[in-house]
Amino acid sequence: MQIHDLPYPDPGVPDARSGPRFLWWLGRNQLGGQLRALAWGLLHFASVAALPFCVGLAVQAVVEGSGTRLASAGGLLALACAGNALGDTFLHRAAVTNWITAAARVQQLLARKAAHLGSALTRRVAAGEVVAVSTGDVEKIGWFVEAVSRFTAAACTVVLVCVALLLYQPALGVVVAAGLPALALAVLPLLPRATRRADVQREKAGRATELASDTVAGLRVLRGIGGEELFLERYRRASQEVRHAAVRSARMWSLISAVQVLLPGLLLIAVVWYGVHLAREGRITVGQLVTVYSSVMVLTYPLRHFEEIAMAYSFSRPSAMRAARVLSLERTTDTGGSRPAGIPSGELHDPATGLRAPAGLLTAVVCGDPDAAGRLAERLGGHPAEPGTPVLLGGVPLDELPLDSARTAVLVQDKDPVLLSGSLRALLDVPASGGVSAREALAAAHCGDVLDALAQASPTAGDPMDVRITERGRSLSGGQRQRLALARSLITDPQVLVLDEPTSAVDSHTEARIGEGLRNLRAGRTTVVFTSSPLLLDRADRVVLIHEGRVEAVGTHHDLVRSEPRYRSVVTRETDDEAALRSAFGEIDAIREIEETA
Repeated sequence: MQIHDLPYPDPGVPDARSGPRFLWWLGRNQLGGQLRALAWGLLHFASVAALPFCVGLAVQAVVEGSGTRLASAGGLLALACAGNALGDTFLHRAAVTNWITAAARVQQLLARKAAHLGSALTRRVAAGEVVAVSTGDVEKIGWFVEAVSRFTAAACTVVLVCVALLLYQPALGVVVAAGLPALALAVLPLLPRATRRADVQREKAGRATELASDTVAGLRVLRGIGGEELFLERYRRASQEVRHAAVRSARMWSLISAVQVLLPGLLLIAVVWYGVHLAREGRITVGQLVTVYSSVMVLTYPLRHFEEIAMAYSFSRPSAMRAARVLSLERTTDTGGSRPAGIPSGELHDPATGLRAPAGLLTAVVCGDPDAAGRLAERLGGHPAEPGTPVLLGGVPLDELPLDSARTAVLVQDKDPVLLSGSLRALLDVPASGGVSAREALAAAHCGDVLDALAQASPTAGDPMDVRITERGRSLSGGQRQRLALARSLITDPQVLVLDEPTSAVDSHTEARIGEGLRNLRAGRTTVVFTSSPLLLDRADRVVLIHEGRVEAVGTHHDLVRSEPRYRSVVTRETDDEAALRSAFGEIDAIREIEETA
């Protein structure tokens, strides 16, 4: 896989049973890139390690006055430098490719999981955690995946140099061969504490990210109530906690780096001291002493990769655990699509509540509990976040359909729809049947004033459809965002459209026109609207009252207002005292009618 081939056609099915298993799965799926990086790494490190032998041969040739051996040493030195340059260049290229492709694979997996879970993701994992996993954690995971090949090449080089020194000069080679493993393993006792501190830093950073996200999302409300300074102070405290945790973590890694500098220096002193002693006794030549000394100096470079792989694993393991936790999430009702991918048609029926939405009619649902209404709307779309009795479409359980088929059959727009940044044309460019044009959808959602506002905001744009909408539609009012989201849902023209409070942020005049446009545009299509607005209820073909999770009454708006007190209390906001007073007046009127008749 090369960078220009990204994204992956299929990122695969990850092994999300644990963080280490997930890292192993990533490395196994990039075996070709790992082998290329290993090959170039071996060339690079072997060329670097060969330099001291070439220098030692050159020094010994000068001591002995041999021009031929000096020329041979120079040729070998030039060859080692060429191998070093070539290996370093292509090792860097292969390592960066492995890093980017591993990070891209993880991001694709996370994006696919987010699309699969939908709103259930942020119910089970904090939004700040999701953001942190898809940004910082992805980089740490990619770092470890690419560092493995470089570490393997460095470890192989260290072993080869030790063997070569044992063969070249056994007396000094034994000292080096005994000291290098101690250098490589010296940092192991420090790693657990460093890992714990890194985990604390990561946890506090995730909390700060989540707090910042909440603050930015609610900035307009905070300014309205004068609470922005309070939340900014909370974020300052959270960021200071992150800073303190980062300093504590950095101190531990600084100690590990200091150990990696101190111990090679001590080994170098021991080699020089013992080598000088051997040279005075005539047991080794000057060239051999220079070779061993230079080899120990050069080995500090590949030994740095032992520290790096320890650091990379310490940071990537908790990151991989968090990514695996997100990737292991499944919908509680996901059956894997045991039925064919065909889309059924007919009546939408929820056996749990008794709600029925006949095909081709506009059904309004009144529910006194807004949270319960939101959960029911989600359940009507099939594959809800919580387990329960499956919803039937034409007698077919939606939970048994593949997720894409269920979403094609039933489209659910929740009460807080999100508008992505970009032009209005791009916003409305969604998968659709083609039966509803953008102009028809915008007219039905009564978006004329929204188009005018966009045209005024960007006079240079010839068409309001090309005007850019800011992130989450923050440049628009709540009612304007709601109407554009409704137009986007109408364009898709699904077989069943479920709307949760689609007009809660608009005025009554606009709401009445939206109700009429919705009824006309969706004629012959099944539409379910969760609302308590009399203006929308009056335009529904049938109205269903749900009380305490069960259907209590079905009829038209006018019939239910007259005959059903619970419906009337929800729709008209009638209090108990007002109901009692109206009942008393009704009894008085009835007595007067009896007296007049008598």
